Amino acid sequence: MSTLPPALAAAVGPLPEGVTLPLPPRFDSVEEERRYRKEQLAAGFRIFGRFGFSEGVAGHITVRDPEDPDTFWVNPFGMSFTQIKASDLIRVDHDGRVIDGRRPVNRAAFVIHSQVHAARPDAIAAAHSHSLHGKAFSSLGVPLDPITQDACAFFEDHGIYDDYRGVVNELEEGERVAKALGAYKAVILKNHGLLTVGQSVAEAVWWFVTMERSCQAQLLAMAAGTPQLIDRETALLTRGQIGSPLAGWFQARPLWDQITASDPDLLD
Repeated sequence: MSTLPPALAAAVGPLPEGVTLPLPPRFDSVEEERRYRKEQLAAGFRIFGRFGFSEGVAGHITVRDPEDPDTFWVNPFGMSFTQIKASDLIRVDHDGRVIDGRRPVNRAAFVIHSQVHAARPDAIAAAHSHSLHGKAFSSLGVPLDPITQDACAFFEDHGIYDDYRGVVNELEEGERVAKALGAYKAVILKNHGLLTVGQSVAEAVWWFVTMERSCQAQLLAMAAGTPQLIDRETALLTRGQIGSPLAGWFQARPLWDQITASDPDLLD
């Protein structure tokens, strides 16, 4: 029998000899890993575009550079998510200076993501956009409830930043966002939207997609009546089953397969 990490073993059980599942890749060089991270980032933007998470020039996903982790790759300011290629990405340092690329960075992206990455060395990637249901839910100033299996991934694993002060332009506010995120995988930015982090671009993007949908589900349930909560013990058990970094990476695989098949130019 083939052995699997616990995060996947619970879902599929023991595998017969010769049967495998994809796992996060390993790299022989920093150049190879950089290329992979940039391709993942470009794919993440295409996925956000496909889900309609764009809102003008708002929204950003970042990934640390594997050679210089104090810098990160991000989308060029003002470029459509649906058109971003790996070669379009820019790299900035924590002071907002563009290291690679020919276009400027969104200051809000720099302010938020630089502080999140600084506070969370384990966070390889971070994702934020002004998605419709995330925005609507954020206005309530309450956490997601464990009313569905998918929402349990965030049970006692997301914060709330409740000090909205307009467009994020100052590092101090980025620091407050990072503090509200804490050690969690996500934070609800009150009157603003959602932000998720992960040990890979795929993980951060998946948490954002499923958190947005969980916000939508709770809004629908609240409009229809009084949602019934999953008990704490079961919610924590479920989080352990579907809320790990590997589970997040793996659940994003179908989205990556779809977007790279339909938009192969993103790899350019």
